[in-house]
Amino acid sequence: METASKRNWFAYVDFALRSFVAGGVAGMCAKTSVAPLDRVKILLQAHNIHYKHLGVFKTLRHIVHKEKFPALYKSNGAQMVRIFPYAAVQFMSYEQYKKLMTNLLGQQSHVSKLIAGSCAGVTAVTCTYPLDMVRARLAFQVTGEHVYTGIRHTMRTIFHQEGGYRALYKGFSPTILGMIPYAGLSFYTFERLKLLLLEHFPSWCGSTNHSGTGLILNVPSKLLCGGFAGALAQSISYPFDVARRRMQLAEMMKEGHKFRTWYGTLAVVWRTHGVVAGLYRGMTINYFRAIPMMAVSFSTYEVSLPPDYL
Repeated sequence: METASKRNWFAYVDFALRSFVAGGVAGMCAKTSVAPLDRVKILLQAHNIHYKHLGVFKTLRHIVHKEKFPALYKSNGAQMVRIFPYAAVQFMSYEQYKKLMTNLLGQQSHVSKLIAGSCAGVTAVTCTYPLDMVRARLAFQVTGEHVYTGIRHTMRTIFHQEGGYRALYKGFSPTILGMIPYAGLSFYTFERLKLLLLEHFPSWCGSTNHSGTGLILNVPSKLLCGGFAGALAQSISYPFDVARRRMQLAEMMKEGHKFRTWYGTLAVVWRTHGVVAGLYRGMTINYFRAIPMMAVSFSTYEVSLPPDYL
């Protein structure tokens, strides 16, 4: 009995560690693949004075012309420092929350995957939010107008000049409000589409697993499911993402005093710029980045894990 208990414990730890590492690697691959688009999104969301009058592709060209090609990857180092623990915690905790919700609500419950995804997203963002704040500040800077010199300097400056630990969590409220539908829908949609494709299109979308005992989704189909899941989730949660960025970057903008609360920020953006040019500012670039990012993230995670774990 004791030996069986130990085996179960080691199996649990082994799966947790594998999902942690696979999730972290998946996040790094996904974010690096869309890093230039990520920076453009931040510049457009916060109406940077140098780029606010430009569209997506003109902004990309203007960055290369004004700041040189490496500027497309500005703050990607900070992004990697943030994204490995964020994605690792998110995927690992999702697997644990999914088991818990399945035990409580049953194997066939759709709500269990929604709740598990939401809880995983909230857990991950709570653990890593200060690094997201630092990354946003570094990405918003334009060459020749730098306020921050690196990750440590940014974190120290925010901490000492803007109010201690609370300052590192500016924009946290809209982040949580947006993360609940975003992460929940992402995981639920991905899992649901996997089942639907294997059920209705097994010959096109399935491939035999290593043991030869069943079907698993092939990589192109995983990319498709991940991309669609990302597009749907972003469409619903995007205004909260805009509010988060405005609050994070308030100290770097002339009218930053207007962006103190999430509801006040949403109201100001809506009154000033409207829905399309304000609350959904940068949504076009977000589709260009979110679809491949989520496709790569989910696919890399599942490819990194042994088929028996899926």
